Amino acid sequence: MTPLLKIGTRGSRLATTQCGWVQRQIVTALGHDPALSHEVAPLVIITTQGDRIQDRRLIEAGGKQLFTKEIEDALLNGDVDVAVHSLKDMPAEDIPGLSLCAFPVREDPRDAFVSINYRRLEDLPQGAKLGTASLRRQAQALAVRPDLEVVMLRGNVDTRLSKLEAGHCDAILLAAAGLKRMGLEAHIKSYIDPDLFPCAPGQGALAVQCRTADLDQEWIKRLHHVETHLQISAERGALVALEASCRTAVGAYAKIESDGLTLFVEALTADGRTRWQRRETISAPTVESAHALGLRLGQSIRDEAGDRLIQYTG
Repeated sequence: MTPLLKIGTRGSRLATTQCGWVQRQIVTALGHDPALSHEVAPLVIITTQGDRIQDRRLIEAGGKQLFTKEIEDALLNGDVDVAVHSLKDMPAEDIPGLSLCAFPVREDPRDAFVSINYRRLEDLPQGAKLGTASLRRQAQALAVRPDLEVVMLRGNVDTRLSKLEAGHCDAILLAAAGLKRMGLEAHIKSYIDPDLFPCAPGQGALAVQCRTADLDQEWIKRLHHVETHLQISAERGALVALEASCRTAVGAYAKIESDGLTLFVEALTADGRTRWQRRETISAPTVESAHALGLRLGQSIRDEAGDRLIQYTG
């Protein structure tokens, strides 16, 4: 059969696993049997610059857009009809002509502690090596364990787990969502409490992106998860206000309880010694009020922290 649409994705095992899950949701929303997903809505693998660069922090090469630019170019050029991204990899700025059109139900937003010999961050011995390429995770870990040696660790999930097993570090921090989606949950020894150390804005959420001209499609409405949209609207509001990127240690975590939404935002110095935090609850949240809350709390931190938010200089 002629495909109804083509879906662009990165080629890592995590990306194709996540996108495969969304692919089946899209095909179901289109009214077709998900067993026919590859015929109805085939995946198109696109290699990004971020996938090719494995030896340094992203900021040294250009930042978060390194994971999205080639896919967004394919979308704008008509080579694919929709794209699926990990939301935490998406820059805060919109791309002219493109829109984030749907947010499927969110996976676990927490960070996971993974180690061969230790169960918790607190259990690591003095001077242990902790692997991460995230400035936020580095700063949050050093806030409670300033003695740790942080080892820059890039690569896909399988590569990072292999480096851990080879003894390059004593523990690593990864997104729990990715491990769970890949069936690797058994590697998780414990979780980082996001009420104490908020995750990356949008972590655990996937974003479906389309051309703005194609927004008015029924399948998009069927795929969309309202509660996830509320949460990530608040978190990305903080992202916009703080201009958070790979150069800044910023976390934001929103949760919905009863009819209220609570947002916890923090920024840290790279060594974890200084933490700026804001937490507030609003009732009867809408996408607009949740986003406004994130903007307000993020701006409040920005006003207090000033230039100290920019941490990585090379």
